[in-house]
Amino acid sequence: MRKVYDRILDIRGNLITVAAEGVYLGEVARIQKANGTSTFASVLRIEEDLVTCQVFENTRGISTGDRVIFLNRQIQAVFSSSLLGRRFDGAGDPIDDGPQIVGDQVDIGQPSFNPTQRIVPCEQVRTNIPMIDVFNCLVKSQKIPIFSVAGEPYNALMMRIANQTDADVVVLAGMGLRFDDYSAFIENAEKAGSIEKTVMFIHRATDPAVECLLVPDMALSVAEKFAMEGRDVLVLMTDMTAFADAIKEISITMDQIPSNRGYPGSLYSDLAARYEKAVDIQGKGSITILSVTTMPGGDVTHPIPDNTGYITEGQFYLHGGCIDPFGSLSRLKQQVIGKVTREDHGDLANAMIRLYADSKKARERQAMGFRLSRWDEKLLRYSFLFEERMMNLEVNLPLEKALDLGWETLAECFDLEEVGLKKQIADKYWPQNTVQ
Repeated sequence: MRKVYDRILDIRGNLITVAAEGVYLGEVARIQKANGTSTFASVLRIEEDLVTCQVFENTRGISTGDRVIFLNRQIQAVFSSSLLGRRFDGAGDPIDDGPQIVGDQVDIGQPSFNPTQRIVPCEQVRTNIPMIDVFNCLVKSQKIPIFSVAGEPYNALMMRIANQTDADVVVLAGMGLRFDDYSAFIENAEKAGSIEKTVMFIHRATDPAVECLLVPDMALSVAEKFAMEGRDVLVLMTDMTAFADAIKEISITMDQIPSNRGYPGSLYSDLAARYEKAVDIQGKGSITILSVTTMPGGDVTHPIPDNTGYITEGQFYLHGGCIDPFGSLSRLKQQVIGKVTREDHGDLANAMIRLYADSKKARERQAMGFRLSRWDEKLLRYSFLFEERMMNLEVNLPLEKALDLGWETLAECFDLEEVGLKKQIADKYWPQNTVQ
């Protein structure tokens, strides 16, 4: 039964306060303005009979005499196969000049999937990016962030992954996007031909903060429905720092006592509730989550990356336009390396990273003017080839070809006895007649 109230007690930012009874957290309310138009809000806090609601749009035009109608339902997304190829805002309304979607109404922000129906992750999600596929595999149903700073090409990296992934559906949750980034996602998907399997939920930097909070829930609710149909879904979320800042902005408006650097004490739970949606469902499809977390000032101890690191299963560090091999880690890679990939995968990746670490020391000796040994010269040559062939984000290679290129790179720079690989593996894969 709908409950109607004709007085708003307080308007502050995007928040309104109403004296009401019998409502619940997350319930949707419609605000009927005096000019005949209406907007929507959701219940954010209840203190005795005082109900605080966050308005989806700007509160401009709302007066204290407007009517508030509680609709006795939560915020919902519309699910249909016709979502593919479409773009929506944080409230689920089309922003691509297309028609309204007709389909099933799905409550957003529901609990994560039943653990008893989850499968242990054991399949690789291919991206054709060597620094991911070779050294830190992305695994189906994994949740993993890209830690970066403003100015790094993290959105371009996400676009490449969206184009090259073998997932059935890509759901983009864009938060705080500038118009040029928003346009770039659209142009990229259209040019690459991946638009037909992509759904976009977009919050632009000029949109209300409350819509930023809705975007990941909208995207993940739709992703769950696709997964229940047996599809493998890749959810791309950028930027989770904008999401956390929106939480901070609203909590400050509500006069909540901050926990750390102005962020509320619920920040960990707010992030975990979204990341824990990653799942591989027994007998159905899967949801894999790849997000971006920009670290303010490059500080990994900032509350957002710090909390994220406890929730997720590793991270990719994007630094200097490349994925840093030392700061990056996929905690699930051992589930697939050498099991669903080639037998040489693990040994080769470990040897290449170890030699690259040694080459960094050789670079330091060179920079300080020390005399370089023959071994140092080999390491320096290897360092150049490794960065050009493996770390360059423009490189686009299937995993098997990337492994072959890794063997060729080792053979061009070192003798077989110098790389420290098992003889039975090296004898099988070491290139013959390679000129150093």
